[in-house]
Amino acid sequence: MVSKSLFSNEKGIDEIINEAFQPISSFWENLVFHEFFGTGIPTIIFLLVGGAGFFTLYFGFINIRGFGISLNTVMGKYDKLDTERSNNGEVSHFQALATAMSGTVGNGNIAGVAIAIAIGGPGATFWMILCGILGMSSKFVECTLGVKYREIGSDGTVYGGPMYYLKRGLTEIGYEKLGKILGITFAILCIGASFGGGNAAQSNQAAMQLVNYFEISGGSARTIIGIIMMIVVGIIIIGGIKRIASVTEKIVPFMAGIYVLACLYIIISNFTFIDDAFGLIFSQAFSPTAGVGGFIGVLIQGFRRGAFSNEAGSGAASIAHSAVITSYPASEGLVALLEPFIDTVVICTMTALVIIIFNGDNTIFTYGNTVGDGTAVMIQGLQLSGSGITSAAFSEYISFSGPFLTVAVVLFALSTMISWSYYGLQSWMYVFGKSKAADLTYKIIFLVFIVIGAAGDVSSVWAFSDAMILALVFPNMIGLFLLYPKVKNELSSYIDRIKSKTN
Repeated sequence: MVSKSLFSNEKGIDEIINEAFQPISSFWENLVFHEFFGTGIPTIIFLLVGGAGFFTLYFGFINIRGFGISLNTVMGKYDKLDTERSNNGEVSHFQALATAMSGTVGNGNIAGVAIAIAIGGPGATFWMILCGILGMSSKFVECTLGVKYREIGSDGTVYGGPMYYLKRGLTEIGYEKLGKILGITFAILCIGASFGGGNAAQSNQAAMQLVNYFEISGGSARTIIGIIMMIVVGIIIIGGIKRIASVTEKIVPFMAGIYVLACLYIIISNFTFIDDAFGLIFSQAFSPTAGVGGFIGVLIQGFRRGAFSNEAGSGAASIAHSAVITSYPASEGLVALLEPFIDTVVICTMTALVIIIFNGDNTIFTYGNTVGDGTAVMIQGLQLSGSGITSAAFSEYISFSGPFLTVAVVLFALSTMISWSYYGLQSWMYVFGKSKAADLTYKIIFLVFIVIGAAGDVSSVWAFSDAMILALVFPNMIGLFLLYPKVKNELSSYIDRIKSKTN
């Protein structure tokens, strides 16, 4: 006889899933954010920042001196060079950049920055910016390798990303077994991340935002929203990378541009506070207030949120960049370094300035004095966290901020899901084979997770998935540390060709 309790309302599906995933989530988070030999700093931060710093020095500050070439390449100045030796690839430099950007520019820019400042104070912004600048070099290395070691199918379909350069690149230098292990490890982690952090968590945030804004009641509302989002995403991803790129090249500039303009409006409207805001950012980066938790705490918050926002070092974006039409791998590596700059140095800084100015002279909340789960602050009697803090700041200065941020959150969520569907699919086909059956199976599962994410509130699953995204850093950075000399050769080849063509 089936127990009646199975059909009772004593426990919702959210609670059941949360309880099942709680121990897994806790274990995985502790593993990913394990402290490095008593320093108080997670090992992953050392990997990301140390690696990015090393690549910046080794490549002679490519993040700065390569900026001009990056802009010229993405604007098509060197397009003739891209096809002079072959015509491999599926999308343009700009489309590849837009697709990768849609996976990084998102709700992390709205909610993540707010959390960093709430916990770490204005000083966290400085370390977030530094993380973005250094991350440009890591992104250059991984995306150059992505193109160099990609595979081209008989029908012209491109298969690329860390799993390919880990396997093929490490085999090339005599580490075949290590390459196979790291390649499959990355692919499995990426599949999990695509279903959770890159999909379900995004649909959940979008559905919650819509339900709250329109004050919709009823348990089925978020399910219906999830089904609508599933249909929209399904229409786009069924067309493959070319359709994904054609959509993201329109959505990303629009949503990023509108968001930056709104931030600029608030910042310019309060121009007398700009110098004060930057003063707080720089002074508290090195001498934080006692309530914030000290220098190490501020540094960790800045680096952690910056790294999570631009994903430099995780290797995921190289999957999208690998599909570019080019004969020179370093050309796309240079284009890719624009990603952390736009995402972290520009957009995240804009959000930070808005929040700091909002707090202003009449302190709305005290930095570091968090409540609830440790990421929320009290604002005018309400406990707000993440996007709620940013929303409160926007509503102070823009009357239509409610609908604006709702549209922004939904677009950010949709664009992130679209990009991560491609990342996950490439990883899925690496594990299960490049067949139509594998392609269709993954897409069906991915679309189902959109509805699950929108309808549920399974925080443990989201925490687990976010940790998986950062876990990608471990296999990827090992590969980058072993293969970076290959990138130097590719960079020299591309720079020499540009000089010979323009002289």
